[in-house]
Amino acid sequence: MFDRRLAQFFDWGLLGIVVLIGGAGLLTLYSAVNSGAVNPYSAFFLKQTVWFCIGFVLMIGVFLFSYKMFEQWGNVIYGICIVLLLWVEWFGKYVGGSRRWLEIGPASLQPSELVKIGVIIILARYFAKTVNTRGLSLRELVRPMILTLIPVAIIVRQPDLGTGMVVVLIALSITVFVKIERRALITIISGCMVAVPLVWFLLKPYQKRRILTFLDPERDPLGAGYHIIQSKIAIGSGMLSGKGYLQGTQNALDFLPEQHTDFIFSVLAEEWGLVGSGLLLILFFLLILWGLNIAQSCRDPFGNILSVGVTAMIFWQVVINIGMVMGLMPVVGVTLPFISYGGSSIITVMMGIGLLMNVSMRRYIFE
Repeated sequence: MFDRRLAQFFDWGLLGIVVLIGGAGLLTLYSAVNSGAVNPYSAFFLKQTVWFCIGFVLMIGVFLFSYKMFEQWGNVIYGICIVLLLWVEWFGKYVGGSRRWLEIGPASLQPSELVKIGVIIILARYFAKTVNTRGLSLRELVRPMILTLIPVAIIVRQPDLGTGMVVVLIALSITVFVKIERRALITIISGCMVAVPLVWFLLKPYQKRRILTFLDPERDPLGAGYHIIQSKIAIGSGMLSGKGYLQGTQNALDFLPEQHTDFIFSVLAEEWGLVGSGLLLILFFLLILWGLNIAQSCRDPFGNILSVGVTAMIFWQVVINIGMVMGLMPVVGVTLPFISYGGSSIITVMMGIGLLMNVSMRRYIFE
């Protein structure tokens, strides 16, 4: 349980950064869903506020107990995540061509988001016991590869290519951090290069269109390329200081699609310009540096790797989402942490912050 002596090590800096980014997210979401005379999405702001409150409660719950408890229960947590994914496969809600959500009373839960935390914990648990100075061999990497590919395969079947890709990138980041033997690294890279053509043939037609549209948005300006084109217009029209809060025309006139989820950064860029966008990116940069600093200063292998995994989760989602809305990456449906609308996304990121706080508070104390 929580030791009162740990209160002196509470990470107020990390909490401050999260509050600032979360506040910017709520302000941007309010603008995204309340522009125009009549907007059916206006209730999303209130729902997001509730999800943030739930997220804060879960964050507190996560750091009240020593992170060592998550190491002990890692297999159980991972197993629950797999069961939830299978439950979605059998009984999930079918929306927009995908089966990703479980209905829990009036709310919906997306288990593929929670899987990110489950994979981080199980990989940190495994690598903490096997890490060595020479680097991990290919044989030692077989188990973590299986532990990662099982949930990824289920997620991609939903289909949710974006979340599956984030889980893979988190696993790769953790694996590179713990060090791999040179021979094993060359083998993995060669295998990935051989697998690329196979993956292309396994993609669904709409996923292939997204990649082709990324390469040339003008090939279908009113169809698959519409999202990227309108997003670029919104970002560019913000110029240096933006059009002002609630004054974004691309958003108000409904030119910008998915303005409250995948493309919410475009709303912020149009209203606050380069200055506002830059400030948000600086806050994300500070958050990532803070997470890496927690990892670097933790002397326990599990806490060290756990912190790297959570930081990698936030880093890759920020990079992919912003790259997506700027036309630098294909549109794969990855949310921007703390900013995009989505209860499951908020809960997952806040639980990740709870893990970082947990390690930060206990990195010098071994209970």
